[in-house]
Amino acid sequence: MKSTLRALPLSAFALATTALLAADPAAPELVLTDTQRVESTADGALRPAVGVHNIQVVRANRTTAQHTDPSINHTYLHAPMLAYWRGQFYVDYLSGPVNEHDHNTVTNYATSPDGLTWSTPKTLFPAIKLADGTLSLMHQRASFYVAPGDRLLATGFHGQYPSPNDGTGIGRVIREIKADGSLGPIYVIRLNRHAGHTEKSLPYPLYTAAPDKSFVAACDALLADRRYTSQWWEEEKSDDGYFNLTLKAVSTVRRPDGSLLAIAKDAQHASSTDEGKTWKRLGFAENLPVNSSKYWLDKTTDGRFALVFNPTSRLRFPLAIATSTDAKNFGDLLTIHGDLPPQRFPGKFKNLGAQYVRGISEGNGTPPDGGLWLTYSTHKEDIWVSRVPVPVTGTVPDKPIQDNFDATALNTLPANWNIYSPAWAPVRVTDSGDATQRRSLELRDEDPYEYARAVRVFPATHGVKIEFKVLPRQSTARLEIDILGPRGERQSSFAFGTDGHLWLNHEGIWTDNGPYSAGQWFTFSYALPPNPKSDRGTWLINGKPTTPPAGGPIELTATIERLSFRTGPLADRPEGRGKDIPDADEKVPAASFLIDDVAITPVR
Repeated sequence: MKSTLRALPLSAFALATTALLAADPAAPELVLTDTQRVESTADGALRPAVGVHNIQVVRANRTTAQHTDPSINHTYLHAPMLAYWRGQFYVDYLSGPVNEHDHNTVTNYATSPDGLTWSTPKTLFPAIKLADGTLSLMHQRASFYVAPGDRLLATGFHGQYPSPNDGTGIGRVIREIKADGSLGPIYVIRLNRHAGHTEKSLPYPLYTAAPDKSFVAACDALLADRRYTSQWWEEEKSDDGYFNLTLKAVSTVRRPDGSLLAIAKDAQHASSTDEGKTWKRLGFAENLPVNSSKYWLDKTTDGRFALVFNPTSRLRFPLAIATSTDAKNFGDLLTIHGDLPPQRFPGKFKNLGAQYVRGISEGNGTPPDGGLWLTYSTHKEDIWVSRVPVPVTGTVPDKPIQDNFDATALNTLPANWNIYSPAWAPVRVTDSGDATQRRSLELRDEDPYEYARAVRVFPATHGVKIEFKVLPRQSTARLEIDILGPRGERQSSFAFGTDGHLWLNHEGIWTDNGPYSAGQWFTFSYALPPNPKSDRGTWLINGKPTTPPAGGPIELTATIERLSFRTGPLADRPEGRGKDIPDADEKVPAASFLIDDVAITPVR
């Protein structure tokens, strides 16, 4: 099945709001100008944004504790939020036993000094026991807030089964996260009085009773920030006059003229010229797919604007980005997260895909590296962050590439490489243990279903000379090496097999190229002539021809522009098997491959 970017009124919400749109003929103030065809594959057959690092923060696990409280073995993890404060990243997320909106849904959080290494999650907001004996369901459309006085606040909403965001919930709670990592007491910042709840409905005092008056002032500042609190309406649906924008999962960005542009679920958008005190509803954004997953608007450090979303109707993959100079016309659609191994733990309402994206809201911190940082869940069971380099681009300068990783700090990631790094299949620059090679890029894999992946984008070309070295630390694991076209077409592929043999893929047929030894560097070269009629290239291993000597094409492509290394077969179509996948909770024996001396020269 193929999807297009044309926004059709496919959802029930879209059909229900047709009358509203007819009554509100305001011209759209957000337009998707990109006309690329987006396929129903994990990466949408889109180019990747160059140099994106995808890092798994939390891997759901039913049997092996991933939380400081070992009783929390949840496999529904979703709706993460992100902040950067005093030199640390903060991510929090909803956590439930199996399904969306299960009893005992809590809010957990983790921290990181660099976005790569994350702490073991802790509970930020526990569930509470309700009058009927059931447990509340935590929910969040917004969470972190850096208040005046440089205080980091976190909020969450106590809803109730079966729907925590239908307006019948109890109320919103708040607490402070201290610089030393400790947590302040939990207070109530807004009660859902219109739903019949009172001060006795929650076991916490109102924030105004806090003895720390500077904390009270910080909460008051949050309540006065109507741009930020516009995100709260969906859960509260209060009739007390506090809310004047009734849209779901709102994200806002400040436009060049200082006004605010908001995007919400189902491609609804609005604008404000008074810091969110009042809003002008604008209906559907033009040409933007109508999707019930979240959209995210942000301003990048180069003064441009970014729109991050799932660019299909209904499907929640890939996670993509479009950019703009004016915060109105967004184009140049690129993939952010395009690898999706199978869902390990099924559950009710657990959509497939990289979804519910959020970034760092204005005022909630600016990482010093200048990148665009995002957080999201995959399959509603794992939490990820992505670092997107700025400026956002899908191409690289038209010149030869020479990468040996020696100038990259140990235990970090190289610039200009696209990295997919799960918790149990990390990618890092490491000491090779070889004085001649010094530092190398390691793909390590202990995950039974995920893989580690590193991709180098090079200038689009037909003719090319590619050279690189690989050291397998075992002869029982798989590494696939692909040369790819602009939409991910595999022009040629090579593999280290689990059987201890090297394999060349020629026209879709894997050909045995003899055994390989663990602990030995192998030098590969691939030459594709610039003649556009030529569709296969010549491979050499340690200077010797392969069998057959020319490989490809596996899939036809006029040009090539990516070199990919991956510790397993490509997961190009998300899969949910309807039941827990066997042995998903235990690591497999570790596999490790080192990559070094990557040289890519376009041949015109």
